[in-house]
Amino acid sequence: GALNGQWRVLGFQDRQGFKPSAVACSTSFPAEASLSCGCAKMATNVSKKRKFIADGVFYAELNELLTRELAEDGYSGVEVRVTPMRTEIIIRATRTQSVLGEKGRRIRELTSVVQKRFKFPPETVELYAEKVANRGLCAVAQAESLRYKLLGGLAVRRACYGVLRFVMESGAKGCEVIVSGKLRAQRAKSMKFKDGYMVSSGDPTRVYLDTAVRHVLLRQGVLGIKVRIMKDWDPSGRQGPRMPLPDVVKVQEPKEEELYSDKPYVGKEAEL
Repeated sequence: GALNGQWRVLGFQDRQGFKPSAVACSTSFPAEASLSCGCAKMATNVSKKRKFIADGVFYAELNELLTRELAEDGYSGVEVRVTPMRTEIIIRATRTQSVLGEKGRRIRELTSVVQKRFKFPPETVELYAEKVANRGLCAVAQAESLRYKLLGGLAVRRACYGVLRFVMESGAKGCEVIVSGKLRAQRAKSMKFKDGYMVSSGDPTRVYLDTAVRHVLLRQGVLGIKVRIMKDWDPSGRQGPRMPLPDVVKVQEPKEEELYSDKPYVGKEAEL
């Protein structure tokens, strides 16, 4: 009941043309290719534009629900995989046991809510919980951690430096934490904490940076938290991007020159 009421609290409504469960237009597009199209009978004719809008709205609404519902469990993002048989929703979190609940009760509740909200047919949507490999390199997890530290009454400076140190010890190349709002006095101000190396422009910002924004509702007002983590280059792709930074130049060691012995003089002296 509490979960079903969550949608009313969020204030989401099906707008015409944005309802993921009932999009239909001209150009043919396979129904199973759409994130939100769980039903095969739905729409064989969905225009590409409407399909992408519907998928974006579906993802945004799902992410918003899971962010609010699983904030205390270290929610770090969601991934939607669509197969011909079913739609798989993978929830990334730091505490997967809390997401699953006692004997899997909580994950079944969430599955039921998602199925009813988006009108998936029975047994066509599955929710899974996946543990975050390195929570020190996840900006969402660190922003939530900082949020709960501030709600617990820890000093802003101490909380931010704690997060900064933990991120850098986890193998990040750089980290930046910005907290803005009424920190001590009535006058609002912004505090910025930085460590390591951080790129701010160009294509590497999309590949190397992980960013998260959260709001803390304190008694004196709302504080804004922004966490930016720059991952290090990892050829294996586990801890960071495989693609190296474009401005990194690797100088190869010169090859050792092979010394050839002098060729014998072939001429009249050799004939003698």
